[in-house]
Amino acid sequence: MTQSELGVYHLDELPELPIQHTDVLVVGGGAGGFSAATTAAYHGLDVILAEQSGACGGATSRSGGWAWTPGTSLAKAEGVDEDVEEFRTYLRGVLGELYTESAAEMIDAFLEAVPHMVDFFHYQTALQFVTGAKINDIYGDLPGAGTGNRSVGPKPINARKLSKSALKKLNNQYYPTSFLGMGIMAGPDLQNILSASQLSPKGWAYSASRVIPHVWDMATHQRSMQLVNGTALIGRLIQSAENVGVDIRVKTEAQHLIVNDDGRVVGAIVGTPDGGCIIRAKRGVVLATGGFPADVDRRRKYFPHTPSGNEHWTLAPEEADGSGADMAAAAGGYLDTEVYSPAAWCPVSLVPYPNNNTGVFPHIMDRAKPGSIGVRKDGKRFVNEANGYFDYVDGMMNATQANEPVEAWQIADSTFVRKYPLGFAKPIPIPLLPYIRSGYLIKAKTLEELALKTGIDPVQLAKTVQEFNANARRGEDPEFQRGATNFNRYGGDPKVEPNPSLAPIEKGPFYAVHVRPGSFGTFAGIAADTKARVVSRDGQPIAGLYTAGNDMVSIMRGKYPSGGVNIGPALTFGYIAGRDLAGVTDYEVTTTGI
Repeated sequence: MTQSELGVYHLDELPELPIQHTDVLVVGGGAGGFSAATTAAYHGLDVILAEQSGACGGATSRSGGWAWTPGTSLAKAEGVDEDVEEFRTYLRGVLGELYTESAAEMIDAFLEAVPHMVDFFHYQTALQFVTGAKINDIYGDLPGAGTGNRSVGPKPINARKLSKSALKKLNNQYYPTSFLGMGIMAGPDLQNILSASQLSPKGWAYSASRVIPHVWDMATHQRSMQLVNGTALIGRLIQSAENVGVDIRVKTEAQHLIVNDDGRVVGAIVGTPDGGCIIRAKRGVVLATGGFPADVDRRRKYFPHTPSGNEHWTLAPEEADGSGADMAAAAGGYLDTEVYSPAAWCPVSLVPYPNNNTGVFPHIMDRAKPGSIGVRKDGKRFVNEANGYFDYVDGMMNATQANEPVEAWQIADSTFVRKYPLGFAKPIPIPLLPYIRSGYLIKAKTLEELALKTGIDPVQLAKTVQEFNANARRGEDPEFQRGATNFNRYGGDPKVEPNPSLAPIEKGPFYAVHVRPGSFGTFAGIAADTKARVVSRDGQPIAGLYTAGNDMVSIMRGKYPSGGVNIGPALTFGYIAGRDLAGVTDYEVTTTGI
């Protein structure tokens, strides 16, 4: 079998195609890819970034954009100066037996580099950060858990501040998580907008100040121009890469890696709408294609409770199809699947649109609001709904027998749905009727009727709600301890007492949304070392081949200790890869710059 049949081409067997030369080829335009490209170019290398789709961003642009980045100078400026051992202690508690010697090496490499990565981008590029001052680590009862300033998010930016070429390469705001295409940033932005549903004049005024300019932007630019969350992160990264000379190419698909006589990766064959070409990369290639959440065959093989591969709905785009893993394997690397979870789970619901398309909505914050619970078909709760979205699906899967579909219903009463979102359904002043007519929102006068409409056990549902209500009035949740941590309470409603995470479900009519298992991306991924180099099964690095982002196996070994544990390591190991490709060994960036 020739190398081309294995997925790589040798220098001696290249097809007759145009040849281009660069120092570094980055495959994939998400957080990891842009981090690697920008870092390498900043340090003087010629870089081409090839993105398969027509715009950059991938799953990152559909996310909240927050990155877990403990120990930064921005945190210290806010008065939070933690010892690195605190971070290790917390991660040991979350990972347990998964905190092996090799895992510890990767985590230490991350913890050493992450503050420098944040300083580099914040002070030397167009990527400006805001601190997550009130974002808590999820498992607040564990030693070392953080209570704020361990995360950074992209500073919102008006798209008019981006160059026309940068804006043209940026994905639009992900519609299911927007308000009519307008992104809403977690934190004060979201809280101010939600306050309008509670008849706050300031909330109405604030919402108007956001919505009116957005409507104008949609009419004049056909897109949201006030960028927040993942679109702000990618927009700023595109501009940062462009500013240091990265050649960003969309609709450019890497198809085969190229190796020399020594097995070193020295480029790739790529396809474009104008035909294929060969890109020779003197220093190496970075694989950052987004993992394999859209690969049905690998989902069937590695995802639990997914017998056909189609019992899963990812937030990632269809281009996250495992092509990076295929190329890595062809060059001698391998897919590391020895993780707790193969994917970054997220509960989702399917949104039927008037044009007959279906949106995938991630249940990020509605689960934590007081007055709603998740139940399975047996009418029982299965998880602390106010914990992380990963825990919700993990709990749903653990409670499901092998021959049963993984599903749940998030239920609430009329008080809840007028104050808070229930999935994709919006609170006051948005009417509920369109959600009910489409079948997305199930409405019933009584809990018994709701149970009959959803197929939930009516007797057990009534019992579950009765017990939950009695405890909620006391501010307690003996079964799952909802509201016991800072993370839970922050996601609730501070106006609700005695526990901002808990309120009874008692005022009809009652509502339900059907929840399914989904993900933001994969945790199983290409095995790599502390320099982000792809490694073989015997631990040897594949010369000239690097990986970052969701292509790379999770350094958290499939656990989810805090929000942003996808993007934080993606940015950091992209930064590590870019520096290694440039031969930079010292952290020389200062906290002054543009």
